[in-house]
Amino acid sequence: QVRLQESGGGSVQAGESLRLSCVASGRAIVMAWFRQTPGEEREGVAAIYTGGGHTYYADSVADRFAISLENDKNTIYLQMNNLKPEDTAMYYCAAEVKDGGPLKWHFPRRYDHWGQGTQVTVSS
Repeated sequence: QVRLQESGGGSVQAGESLRLSCVASGRAIVMAWFRQTPGEEREGVAAIYTGGGHTYYADSVADRFAISLENDKNTIYLQMNNLKPEDTAMYYCAAEVKDGGPLKWHFPRRYDHWGQGTQVTVSS
């Protein structure tokens, strides 16, 4: 069992930045960030393959967010710049520890471990 612990959420004004962190207690194939607002489905924000470092982003954040990895610390980060009110959500860290099959990175079912989430609130 791999435990995931997120941190770094908070309340900011539009245009400001935040950096989220997620520390994993073990290794994963892929680690990702998802977000969710009440009544909505969980949305993939960004993902990174721990082996090759390939990254993937949702179109809505590709020019503002950056996912990175410190492999020796089993930690991923999400640098969020130029935040917008529509980025307000609970952000979850996810890990694919066992091969999740052919599902693309943004499908929650690909991931078998989840953190508790950290709230990001952006006001205009």
